[in-house]
Amino acid sequence: QVQLVESGGGSVQPEGSLRLSCTLSGDTSGDYCMAWFRQRPGGAREGVAAISSVGHDPYYVDSVKGRFIISRDNAKNTLYLDMNSLKPEDTAMYYCAARPSITCRGGDFDYWGQGTQVTVS
Repeated sequence: QVQLVESGGGSVQPEGSLRLSCTLSGDTSGDYCMAWFRQRPGGAREGVAAISSVGHDPYYVDSVKGRFIISRDNAKNTLYLDMNSLKPEDTAMYYCAARPSITCRGGDFDYWGQGTQVTVS
C-alpha cells in the first residue's frame, strides 16, 4: 500500500507562483509513475502533468505548458509541481496520484492523495 500527502496549496494573485509537494510513503520500494490532477468546482478531474518513475518523459496538458514544471526527488519520495504565471482558471483542488509503473503511458492511477486547494484571484 502507498499513501500520498499533498502540501503547498494556498491563495495567490494572478501571475504569482506556488510549489506543490506530494510525499509518498508506505511501500516505496517499487517504481511509480506519478502525476498531478486537478478538479475545478463543478468540473471533471483533469490530468495536469505526469512523470515517469525515473523522472523522464514529463507530460503536460496544453493549458499549463510553459508555466508548470513537474519534477521528483526519489531520494525523498517526493513529487513537485512548480506553478508559475498562475491564472484564475488554475483555481482548483490539486491531487497527487501514483501508479506502480515505470512509464505513465496508459492505465489508471491506483493511489490518490486527499488534495490541496489552489486559489488564484
